[in-house]
Amino acid sequence: MLLRFTKMHGCGNDFVVLDLITQRFMLKERHVRKLADRHFGIGCDQLLVVEPPGRPDVDFRYRIFNADGSEVEQCGNGARCFARFVYDKRLTGKKQLRVETRAGIIELSLLPNRQVQVAMGVPCFEPAAIPFEAGQAATTYTLSVDGDSHEIAVVSMGNPHSVLLVDDVRTAPVAELGARLEQHPRFPQRVNVGFMQVLARDVINLRVFERGVGETLACGTGACAAVVTGIQRGLLDTSVHVNLPGGSLQIEWQGPGQPAIMTGPATTVFEGQIQI
Repeated sequence: MLLRFTKMHGCGNDFVVLDLITQRFMLKERHVRKLADRHFGIGCDQLLVVEPPGRPDVDFRYRIFNADGSEVEQCGNGARCFARFVYDKRLTGKKQLRVETRAGIIELSLLPNRQVQVAMGVPCFEPAAIPFEAGQAATTYTLSVDGDSHEIAVVSMGNPHSVLLVDDVRTAPVAELGARLEQHPRFPQRVNVGFMQVLARDVINLRVFERGVGETLACGTGACAAVVTGIQRGLLDTSVHVNLPGGSLQIEWQGPGQPAIMTGPATTVFEGQIQI
């Protein structure tokens, strides 16, 4: 069949978005891999799916698939693109949305200048919920990789994240160490790995090795994870400008029990149809 799609990106983190409300298609893992393939398909970091709500108190259901076909819990850059997509496609006239994800309910707000604000939920530092194998919660942990020790912070933003401090993100071993940490046995569901350089109390540079994808130009949940763990460690203020390879995000977190708030752009690149 011919499947309509929209290609979008948030700070270079790119997506194929499928409307499965006005068109019907039984999506399988092999379809995700085909669509995400940059040589034989459309190409993307993640595939985003718009579905009807599964409960009465939300506007839509939002599903996220990595390029390897695995379904994941949350994607912040994707959430901004999701909000822009459903509004631009007139699937809703609302500018304030409640959306169901595998990680729970998120709230999206369309702002002027095509900016989108997302309430990403309350960060969780409890190891069992991340999941991360540790006796008890701590601000940082030490992991051994190939005989070398690395100090990391861990948090769930609806999906698991680890964050390392580095002197310079330009020279950080993102591909090599990111791949090893993603598969570390203390993370039973694998993990996203952030490499954070603190420039000031309100500015950081960040690169992220995403679970099931590799390094991406931006990661919204990764930006939230870096900021909230930096605040928890006393390194950052409550509102932080995050520089990523593909652009910038603003992240705010007022502390324990409060949601992380992310603000940033969402851009439509092109639309088309593909035989699948």
